[in-house]
Amino acid sequence: MMATYSPTPEVLASGMATIPDLFRARARIHPDRIALEEAERQLSYGELAVRIDRLAQGLAAMGVGRGDRVALLTRNCLEYLEIELAVGSLGAITAAQNWRLADRELAHCLNLVAPDVVILAPEFVPAVDRLDLPPIPRVVLGEDYERLIATAPDGTPDIAVHPEDGLVILYTSGTTGLPKGAMISHRAMVARAMVYAAEFNVPNDNHFLAWAPFFHMASTDHGLATLLRGGRVIALDGYQAGPMIEYALTRPLYWLQLIPGMVEPFITEIRDLGGRFDNIRIIGAMADLVPPHQLAEVTGLMGAGYFNSFGSTETGIPPVGFSVTPIGEPPASLSKPQSPFCDVRLVDADDRDVAPGEPGEVAMRGPTLFSGYWNATETNAHDFRGGRFHMGDVMRRNADGTLDFVDRVKYMIKSGGENIYPAEIEQVIMGDARIDDVAVVRKSDDRWGEVPVAFIARKDETLDEAAVMARCGGALAGYKRPKEVHFIAFDDFPRSTSGKIQRHALEARLQGD
Repeated sequence: MMATYSPTPEVLASGMATIPDLFRARARIHPDRIALEEAERQLSYGELAVRIDRLAQGLAAMGVGRGDRVALLTRNCLEYLEIELAVGSLGAITAAQNWRLADRELAHCLNLVAPDVVILAPEFVPAVDRLDLPPIPRVVLGEDYERLIATAPDGTPDIAVHPEDGLVILYTSGTTGLPKGAMISHRAMVARAMVYAAEFNVPNDNHFLAWAPFFHMASTDHGLATLLRGGRVIALDGYQAGPMIEYALTRPLYWLQLIPGMVEPFITEIRDLGGRFDNIRIIGAMADLVPPHQLAEVTGLMGAGYFNSFGSTETGIPPVGFSVTPIGEPPASLSKPQSPFCDVRLVDADDRDVAPGEPGEVAMRGPTLFSGYWNATETNAHDFRGGRFHMGDVMRRNADGTLDFVDRVKYMIKSGGENIYPAEIEQVIMGDARIDDVAVVRKSDDRWGEVPVAFIARKDETLDEAAVMARCGGALAGYKRPKEVHFIAFDDFPRSTSGKIQRHALEARLQGD
């Protein structure tokens, strides 16, 4: 007779640790260690644990419960992760709002999640007042927020939270339309923290500088991962080269995040301020979007490799594994190993596996994946078809199993029946050290349907269109070569808050010419 086994409810419950549970366990071990820092303010693990419990009790008294949404609208501050942990203790979800959005976009993001409470900084009260929203209870950071904590009872709320419950909603950049809300569960965030620890080999007592907005995975994912491991999170309100360099020189920052679009100005600041970056081991993210000569210069100045990453809000650090570019030289290749923490297929338009060396859309599954887009049934049915998340990104698999980024599947130029991936053209053009940045977009054409057009920021005015065309002519098929070149200032590139160039805005500029 074949033996069978059914786990008891008690066995199942023992495996259901959530992000707040794991943080509290760390706080019991290191109550006096500093958890959060902002300017002159600090909170120890023990102090933070007490505040999280009291804030959760206060929100529960306002009616917030499992599955409810709490919208959070503030710049980076010490309270951000505190709020995410408190809300998560109730089984509720923090909807992290992008304070840079226009009124129409912000109203969309708030209405999408229908929050039960809004927590916001005083400076954003007028913005919310302008919106046509139903009445929503609000808590304003400062006296109002501190009063809620001070008057709430002690003790962890007695609420059963499941690892698959939503923890945070982070919005996509919305480069082709209004943002979608990606819901990330406790399970996914725990897995992301484990990948961060396993792949990066970051020391447990590391300091993490959260300068990128907390409404992005760049700070929320790695900030929470740092707290689960006993490290310190330093909140900085956005890109500030001076303080970032000072922290890098004086603190145990193992990884200093940099994003495309800020590498060149950061290089200038490093040259001016100087110093030895003895603690830094990894810098940057998204190497594919940074000109090779900038990668060589910034790694040489800081003595650390540039993180050759390719993740997303939806997936975390996977689907690729950890790799860095060489120090002080342009990378000969940006091929990436596949992450050991996910399963990846590359598929064609009919979801059939493509041959090695052929471009295919990334279809991924693994524990770091988000739980779908909020209130987007049709989108989820399409993007999760076949039991995998289809990222919308195209890659090629090399003979050694590594992956090369090609482009976004949804941003393809169809010219005379040929498929053109803009990133391939951009990588050729970026090889010229006289170029600061480049973006290739599509333009309607009566003969070919669409043709590629290049926008270039140059740091050497001797670079002209003929030189760009000559470079492309030696590396690209004729139909892939840009039909026009437009030189613009580096700061005139429209970017998302994650530093990615917004191609649709450049397309609109072409239509206005």
